[in-house]
Amino acid sequence: MTDAPSPAVTPAPLSLYVHIPFCASRCGYCDFNTYTSTELADNVRRDTFHEHLIAEINQAAQQLAADHRVDTIFFGGGTPTLLGANALNQIRTAIQDEFDVDPNAEVTTEANPDSVDQRMLDDLKHGGFTRISFGMQSSAPNVLATLERTHTPGASKKAALDARSAGFEHVNLDLIYGTPGESDDDLKRSLDEVLEAGVDHVSAYSLIVEPGTALARRVQRGEIPMPDDDVAADRYELIDDRLTAAGFDWYEVSNWAKPQGECRHNIAYWRNAAWWGIGPGAHSHLEGRRWWNVKHPHTYAQRVSADLSPMQDEEVLAPEQRALENLMLGMRMKQGIPRADLECEDQAIDELLNQQLIEQAAINNQETLVLTRKGRLLADHVIRTLAA
Repeated sequence: MTDAPSPAVTPAPLSLYVHIPFCASRCGYCDFNTYTSTELADNVRRDTFHEHLIAEINQAAQQLAADHRVDTIFFGGGTPTLLGANALNQIRTAIQDEFDVDPNAEVTTEANPDSVDQRMLDDLKHGGFTRISFGMQSSAPNVLATLERTHTPGASKKAALDARSAGFEHVNLDLIYGTPGESDDDLKRSLDEVLEAGVDHVSAYSLIVEPGTALARRVQRGEIPMPDDDVAADRYELIDDRLTAAGFDWYEVSNWAKPQGECRHNIAYWRNAAWWGIGPGAHSHLEGRRWWNVKHPHTYAQRVSADLSPMQDEEVLAPEQRALENLMLGMRMKQGIPRADLECEDQAIDELLNQQLIEQAAINNQETLVLTRKGRLLADHVIRTLAA
């Protein structure tokens, strides 16, 4: 009698994030872990930095490759395209060589409109990239100036059309709304450009004045006013109306897509799934354990060059922390959260229903809590109420 064969083990899905910490210039509102050439001086070489990222990919593969299948890869920053298509494709190839990568994996890079040309886009598409996300923010010259963006009006539309010409399946444009000095007409013209660009995904974020940024210092000096919350709410509704009429549908509070255009990588974050962050300052999450790398590119490069882990610190989330994160992330999505997954009292749900912040029909039909449009504007309040 022979032993029955062991059942095949399905590899767990994994998302990889690759952080490119370089920018040509620093936008006034940005507090991301990014650096200009002036800030780094000669301590970090941009032209060879991809070698350090590949070294960490090799480290990660030794721990994960046997049990996981990569189904999304996201190059963020910073401005990943400052490395050039050849370096990005080398990193992409290293992931392919070291991991079991799903043949239909979504592979995204962020880019500034003025950091690409047709040849680079063609090379990226040939190298296996399927999706590109451009930081448009606005088409209004006065708004771009306030945000200290370097591209000119119209550049985002051209970049998106060029990406489509290169064969990218999915193209996203990022918008920022509520910038001091922005008018309704400014935003309407930005939306006109978005729709003319033929993209299948739009992300739109209300401007937040982050402490320590150049924008925050300008506000403190009284040069520009703080963004107005009521204005931002009106602008959100304007965006939602225009995109919905054009065939987009919201699937997360700040994200709209045409059918099949959703960003699978970001959905993995909102579902609190497994992801591994590669690069300086990158965060990772696996089965309730979170860790993050050292932030400075020089320190990061030194560690991986010495075959040392770049991890700076870690934490293990308690069950109640994981439940709260699932609530905070899940409630932002259109699919909502099943009532059975929540420990809140019926009174809290009744309160939100009375305030018209969650959909009555979703509770009646699917026993699921889903935000109304008004609820999307007050998502933090909804989450606090459910978590109380």
